[in-house]
Amino acid sequence: MVLRIVLGAVYTAMAIGQLASFGHMPAILSAYGLVAGVAATALAAALIFGELVCGIWFLARPRSKLLAPVWVYTAVSVVWAVLAVQAYARGLTVANCGCFGIYLTQRLSWFVLFQDALTLLYAGLLLRHGRTAPSREHADRVEAGRDVRIP
Repeated sequence: MVLRIVLGAVYTAMAIGQLASFGHMPAILSAYGLVAGVAATALAAALIFGELVCGIWFLARPRSKLLAPVWVYTAVSVVWAVLAVQAYARGLTVANCGCFGIYLTQRLSWFVLFQDALTLLYAGLLLRHGRTAPSREHADRVEAGRDVRIP
């Protein structure tokens, strides 16, 4: 639960920073060398939307076992990681990683790659926990002897 609250706060802050600097986001994302123009604008909108969805969901319902916000979080984390790893591997200079838009800027470096690796690790933990934890409703059915799984 604590992890979801922390991730919710971070991803909501990221989305707010990017939304407040939306006019700059296409240029920031273009620096990664994979998208430009309309595609960069669409990617910026998708990332911001995804960060808002999972961030607010994690904050509002930290005990939720639903996997939808976890999958959104995972998708956003994978996109940021792919952007960073490929740009770093190609030796591109990215002055602002764009995580918080034009706020709290940091250049693309091994530290940003480490942060991206942590978000992917967290995504794996959330996915693993979501798959292995039975729902409360299911646990109640088992206790009442009404579990009707058919092999």
